[in-house]
Amino acid sequence: MRDIDIKTLRLLVAVCDLQNIKRAAVQEHIEPSAISKRIAQLEATLGTPLLVRSRRGVQPTPAGVALLEHARTVLFTMERMESDIAAFSGGVRGHVRLVASASAIAEALLDDVAAFMREESNRNVKVDIEEALSRDIVLAVRDGRAALGVLWDTADFEGLQRRPYRRDQLALAVQAGHPLAGRGSIALCETLDLEHVGLQANSAVHRMLQRAAAQAGGNLDYRVIVSNFDAAFRAVAAGLGVSVIPMQVGSVYAAFANVTLVPLTDNWASRRFAVCLRDEALLQPAALRMLEYLAAMADG
Repeated sequence: MRDIDIKTLRLLVAVCDLQNIKRAAVQEHIEPSAISKRIAQLEATLGTPLLVRSRRGVQPTPAGVALLEHARTVLFTMERMESDIAAFSGGVRGHVRLVASASAIAEALLDDVAAFMREESNRNVKVDIEEALSRDIVLAVRDGRAALGVLWDTADFEGLQRRPYRRDQLALAVQAGHPLAGRGSIALCETLDLEHVGLQANSAVHRMLQRAAAQAGGNLDYRVIVSNFDAAFRAVAAGLGVSVIPMQVGSVYAAFANVTLVPLTDNWASRRFAVCLRDEALLQPAALRMLEYLAAMADG
């Protein structure tokens, strides 16, 4: 068998992760036709198809799945080797893929990652950050498409390892002048007769609020559904309803918008985030260093 080059293995992993040759080409800065040619040559070398191509994208064949597992191991070993050698020059090299919930990204995660990357010893670490729903975060980490995931610690982690991260506090955002704007705190059950601005039904926030409302013997009346906290805050400022928003996110907008934040007293309104991973012992040095950095941000 001829030698299989590392570049082709990396391209194969990218195609399988993204399930699309064109998207893999953009990520890897190469022409799609060049990826197709390399994979075709690899299939010819191994004497078996590795990918099933369709209009909806590509999927690995059983042989492709087997090779993919070995390819990840080889690439991991190469990254560890490069990082171990780089350590002699005083720094760590690596590429960390991180997937996080909208809440984590909207709050402190981006600032924490930026602070991590500004440290001199991390100057050669590259980071990809992707937003996803909790279930998709767990799947991405479990399947090896991301090294780390950040989400609420109440999620089903399906056996993944996890480390505590930051806390946050949920609050009710109301337009200034609203009858509730003068309250020092409030329970969700007191808002069930109000029109709400909510996030999409498949978001963790939406599901949690629906459960809490049901336990209080009622339902939330959503007048507006939006895709992110920024849009929710703008809708509240426009007088379209009230909305449950993280204090840290809301405080940024409240400084210049016509909105007041009233902390929620419900037990679930004080949340903890977690960083999840497959196996700490298998993390490449850059990802391990980021994990330790984020875990150090845990506040009790």
